[in-house]
Amino acid sequence: MDFASLSARRYSLRKFSGQPVEPEKLELILKAAQNAPTAHNNQPQRIFVLQSPEALEKADGCTPCHFHPPVMLIIANDPAASWKREYDGKEYGEIDAAIVVTQMMLQAADLGLGTTYIGLFDPARLHAAFPELDGLTPIALLPVGYPAEGARPARLHDQRKSLEELVKYL
Repeated sequence: MDFASLSARRYSLRKFSGQPVEPEKLELILKAAQNAPTAHNNQPQRIFVLQSPEALEKADGCTPCHFHPPVMLIIANDPAASWKREYDGKEYGEIDAAIVVTQMMLQAADLGLGTTYIGLFDPARLHAAFPELDGLTPIALLPVGYPAEGARPARLHDQRKSLEELVKYL
């Protein structure tokens, strides 16, 4: 599928089947994260792969978004590793992590898998549940899996502002 079709067709999946994600597909998604551009190529993203029922249940306790995927990724930023803009000290780790998540979502869609970007979580609960996050800033949860029977985009998915509203040529 060409990129324009892929980006138009991809949607936030909120209903996952119980089918496991093949290790080779998960590896391709993680490679897409590794290949993502980051400020000054500092690569401050840190990714945690949750697959065990215990880990998935712990993550579920940190967010009101319960989609029950077979795989959940925690994408975090290491502020000690991220680039800071010299003019004002702006830290780019969160931006880098968002780019990483986008690449993973598009790779997953290309493989026939669904994802949804979850930003609604309690960072303190996530840190308590996963001490491995110590020193890191969690940016997103990313459930990954196959669409369940009857899964479809949310009703507002196809509503897009016009290019005229979004773009200015100067």
